[in-house]
Amino acid sequence: MTIFRAGGWVMYPLLGLSILAIALVVERAIWWSMNLGTGRRFALYLADLGAGSGGVKRAAERARKDGTPLGGLIRTLHAMDGPVTEGAALTVIESLRPPIERSASTLGVIIAAAPLLGILGTVTGIIQSFDLLGNAQSVTDPVGVAGGIAEALYTTAFGLTIALIAVFPHAYFKARSERMLARLESLAGAVVDAQGAR
Repeated sequence: MTIFRAGGWVMYPLLGLSILAIALVVERAIWWSMNLGTGRRFALYLADLGAGSGGVKRAAERARKDGTPLGGLIRTLHAMDGPVTEGAALTVIESLRPPIERSASTLGVIIAAAPLLGILGTVTGIIQSFDLLGNAQSVTDPVGVAGGIAEALYTTAFGLTIALIAVFPHAYFKARSERMLARLESLAGAVVDAQGAR
């Protein structure tokens, strides 16, 4: 609490950003942990779809108990009336995109904003220190100047810490999202090809 108070008013928005960042990272970690093993499922779906006639139906039966976006894509495409077009498949993929990429932009903003807020604290702390030096005939108590410098250092350190806490999970979740979307596009193409081959 002493460090928090020494950091000044900038510490309050930084605290809010840190709580939000941790909550988003935990939510995304839980969501991705519930979608593990998609590489194996992806390979099984491709094997079903490439096995000739009836491949789409076999893949749909396998997808019945699959709660991942891959299973959702197969179920949706199988339930469509008539042959699946590329446009329809892309529309389904776009409908599955929001839960896959949820919180990515918010985490990106936090990663950019936290160091900037820390720098703002640095600037206000230095302004406070120079203001004390400029208004005093002679500075007899260095505590006031040190308080402004401490505010500058604490907010910068806190802002950088928040960005570092968020940047690695953000990069991991972004890579997982891109891989999942690429698999969805490959599966959709395989469904279109399998139906065209019938």
